[in-house]
Amino acid sequence: MKHTISRSLLAACAAGIVFSAHADTLRMSHFWPANSDVNKEIFEAWAKHVEEATGGELAVENYPSQTLSRSEQAYQGTVNGISDIAITMQGYTAGRFPLSEIVQLPGVSTSAPQGGCILQTLYDEGHIADEYDDVKVLYLFTTGPAYLHTRGHEIEAPDDLRGLRIRRPSDVAGEILERLGANPVGMPAPDIYTSLQRGVMDGLSFPWQAMKTFGINELADHHLEVPYYTGVAVAVMNRESYERLSPEQQAAIDEVSGMTWTRRAGEVYARLDREGREEAEAQGGTINTVEDPLNDPDWSGPLNEGTEAYLARLEQRGIDNAREVYQRALELRDECRVEPAEERD
Repeated sequence: MKHTISRSLLAACAAGIVFSAHADTLRMSHFWPANSDVNKEIFEAWAKHVEEATGGELAVENYPSQTLSRSEQAYQGTVNGISDIAITMQGYTAGRFPLSEIVQLPGVSTSAPQGGCILQTLYDEGHIADEYDDVKVLYLFTTGPAYLHTRGHEIEAPDDLRGLRIRRPSDVAGEILERLGANPVGMPAPDIYTSLQRGVMDGLSFPWQAMKTFGINELADHHLEVPYYTGVAVAVMNRESYERLSPEQQAAIDEVSGMTWTRRAGEVYARLDREGREEAEAQGGTINTVEDPLNDPDWSGPLNEGTEAYLARLEQRGIDNAREVYQRALELRDECRVEPAEERD
């Protein structure tokens, strides 16, 4: 019988990663760097909690930096059993999570804690649950607002973006970037540093946290805080992997699933957003801010048009509840609002 081994598995073996055959070992795959605070304080902390809660009966092997599955393949890899758990961003699989990506739209969220709360609540209320019916959802979360960062080009108005090659984080963000006059470029987050360094692109769209996590602040010298987009993410588990566990092991996982870990992720991201901005300032970067983009004479047109175009596109696909989900997301902004003083703690 001929056996086929995926390139991701071969890469993991080449990197010296040992796969455990233990029945109660879960393989967790994601693209965030191993030394990042996101990995340590959210994903590894989750794994440690599960291991401690089960008295060591359940182990979680962490495969960061795309060592088990690439970012765009991570979700399907968990569906197929290549990994037991995957943490990824829905934007890497364009069109697969159309209702979840509504939370990306401008004006829905102003911070990671708020965005995560909105996204997880939409799931808990059943508005977007059908998009994940092939996995067990552990928790959903978001980044803070994504801004525009460039190398050698100062951006103050949409016209300044015209013709620039800007990395787009998702299909939704790419459509808005096009309306702003940029040329969107698709690529996984780990490839951004080299591409910007080599001049393959002129800039990117990232929250401050990611600028710090992926070391991009040392390359980008101009930053525009125009919150036109928020990244959405999800941690999922293979259904069979979950169902084969004992009731006690399932309970340990359930304890850190849902809003509990959504809040944990939001707190980490909010702190890292602050640190990322401080790092850019310390490195001498120019930071411009658009205070109220949805009512700004230069920015409101493209941003509102992008939102309407996305919702209309979902309706054309036969997703009749798109506007209902969008309105519910807007309603949740107040319920999920985090006061500035709370964010600073």
